[in-house]
Amino acid sequence: MFDVNFYKTSDGESPVEQFLEGRTEKEMAKVTVWINKLEEQGPKLPRPLAAFLRDGIHELRLTLKGDEVRILYFFIFQEFIFLTNSFIKNVSRVPESEINKALKCKRDIERRYPTKEDFIKALENNEY
Repeated sequence: MFDVNFYKTSDGESPVEQFLEGRTEKEMAKVTVWINKLEEQGPKLPRPLAAFLRDGIHELRLTLKGDEVRILYFFIFQEFIFLTNSFIKNVSRVPESEINKALKCKRDIERRYPTKEDFIKALENNEY
């Protein structure tokens, strides 16, 4: 079992949570099912539900009201998953700009929490 977290900036903002705000109850239920599958299967979540992109960045692939939605994420300390950014995909490939956003989030988490213990301590102290 993996621990799924929404990436938050140092100001406490979460791009994925912001993207999901205003979604219908039905859409949120679907997103929750996909996130639960990711939590259960981690890197073994198969296509078409998920796919590896590059440099440790993966995509969760779902459709909401006919829109191809992608939620990008990465793994850290072998048991934590961070959902970094999301978007409606309207081109054949995931835009490099979206992958770069996810990589920036990954570097930020690695900088703020250089060890697993640092991250667990932040969780325990409600600092993340």
